[in-house]
Amino acid sequence: MQPTDIGNPDYFHKVVDCQWACPAHTPVPEYIRLIAAGRYTDSYMINWRSNVFPGILGRTCDRPCEPACRRGRVEKEAVAICRLKRVAADFKDDVRARLPAIPSKKNGKRIACIGAGPASLTVARDLMPLGYHVVLYDQDPFAGGMIRTQIPRFRLPEPVIDEEVGYVLGMGVETRFGQRVDSLKALLAEGYDAIFVGCGAPRGKDLDVPGRQEAAARVHIGIDWLASVSFGHVASIGKRVIVLGGGNTAMDCCRTARRLGGEDVKVIVRSGFEEMKASPWEKEDAIAEDIPILNYLVPKSFSHHDGKLSGVWFEKVRAEYDAKGRRKLVPTGEPDQHFECDDVLVAIGQENAFPWIERDAGVEFDKWGLPVLNQKTLQSTHPKVLFGGDAAFGPKNIIWAVAHGHDAAISIDKLCNGEDLGERPPPMENLVSQKMGIHEWSYDNEISTEKRYKVHHAEKRAALKDIKVEVELGFDRKRAYLEAQRCLNCDVQTVFTSKLCIECDACVDICPMDCINFTANGEEEDLRRRLIAPALNPSQDLYVSGALKTGRVMVKDEDVCLHCGLCAERCPTGAWDMQKFLIDMTHAGPACRSRKRSPALTTS
Repeated sequence: MQPTDIGNPDYFHKVVDCQWACPAHTPVPEYIRLIAAGRYTDSYMINWRSNVFPGILGRTCDRPCEPACRRGRVEKEAVAICRLKRVAADFKDDVRARLPAIPSKKNGKRIACIGAGPASLTVARDLMPLGYHVVLYDQDPFAGGMIRTQIPRFRLPEPVIDEEVGYVLGMGVETRFGQRVDSLKALLAEGYDAIFVGCGAPRGKDLDVPGRQEAAARVHIGIDWLASVSFGHVASIGKRVIVLGGGNTAMDCCRTARRLGGEDVKVIVRSGFEEMKASPWEKEDAIAEDIPILNYLVPKSFSHHDGKLSGVWFEKVRAEYDAKGRRKLVPTGEPDQHFECDDVLVAIGQENAFPWIERDAGVEFDKWGLPVLNQKTLQSTHPKVLFGGDAAFGPKNIIWAVAHGHDAAISIDKLCNGEDLGERPPPMENLVSQKMGIHEWSYDNEISTEKRYKVHHAEKRAALKDIKVEVELGFDRKRAYLEAQRCLNCDVQTVFTSKLCIECDACVDICPMDCINFTANGEEEDLRRRLIAPALNPSQDLYVSGALKTGRVMVKDEDVCLHCGLCAERCPTGAWDMQKFLIDMTHAGPACRSRKRSPALTTS
């Protein structure tokens, strides 16, 4: 194998698994260290630069970072990264003085954002400090999109939404709320320099089975029903409720129904429990509120009497898998099951709907009704029209919408400056030694043996009485500190200098994970199998040095390294050092527009 190029911006970035997994590449270990130090406002601002909505995401994120957390490789549960993000939001000071200054003189470019959800708000957040005039359209009277309409208040209180959405609107964005956009052509005729479509996936999928039309008065589309609840149009529901679907929307529907009068609320899913798309913690919260989840039941028809819904018939199925692992649901042959109910909430998925985009406006769509896009730039076949969030590639989550917003803002800025949208300068990075003495470090490298801490919840009886009572209360300062100590500081990298190594193998002896090896070089597959602890996870790199004096090479398995620093403490020559890796993702602005910019790796 060739020596590892640690100057490649992606190399150590990939080693910081949580940050690599986050679509917005939030520097997780850095903000967790600041929480441990009690610097909540600094931690919040680091989050705000990357993910824009720390308080919102600290309550609602799908947490792609946590399955990637290195802590999960040495014990069962990852660091509570998402809940620590909320800690920064809960305990910060007033941050308004630290928000970017907005130039009084604009640059003459006007940008329209359709839909005031997280993707459009991110575009506005990135472009307003650059002097753009951003106009935000939404058919609803308030900004927030699905954050406001589809996430119940017992999970996300409205003041949190108002605060973080308000930071963006307070930059001087022109708002046209309560104004529905009915024509892309008409919008283009207004002379906007670019149009960003971030209207989400606004149409919930329906269930076309016998009895659907006859029982229509008590069969509701989940996302529409949640929006009606959010805006106060719906305040009650029948005592017996069936929720169809296994995603997070279904979990929000069933828990909301419990608070609006549902006494017997069931979630019924066609798949198995483990296959449900809902996040594990969402399912746990539903079950904790006495909501059963019934699996492998496919709805066949709605039963009704005199035009009134009476129940739903289901066919029992089981999962079968072919030789390639593809699943098929097949009937078990058992008698169909009937469940009585007063209301049904259909939460079986969402789809895009663009009735306002004329098919001769220059934007092409694929056979699934999604816009044809350049996946890197998010530009459509009409050069001035870009898409992001659920409107781009179908329903995902808030953090993906934020990442799309950052990417679209870069594209819009380049478009308005006559540059190639495909040129994406790499991020800036640096490595800074944490050495304070031979065996002293400027960061806490002691590894906590504590298990993941649980958060406090509101008392169930009180929570079920009031839809606005927040259920999960978050960490207090003490528990936040203890949970932060569980972070393994994956961004403090073990950096090896070949010319200083005397091959004493002291680092090999002290390594608690057997991840350091001195051995003959070879092809990667062969080398992985010859290590002290075979490196069988090819998705994580091997850190390979150049040839040493004996002809051997140092090989470290990045997959299992704990970043404990024992190798650097033990090394008598300083060949090993602990260096903090910081990466600054490229956002819209002059640095991004500079074609001469190249990745910079600085060390000190």
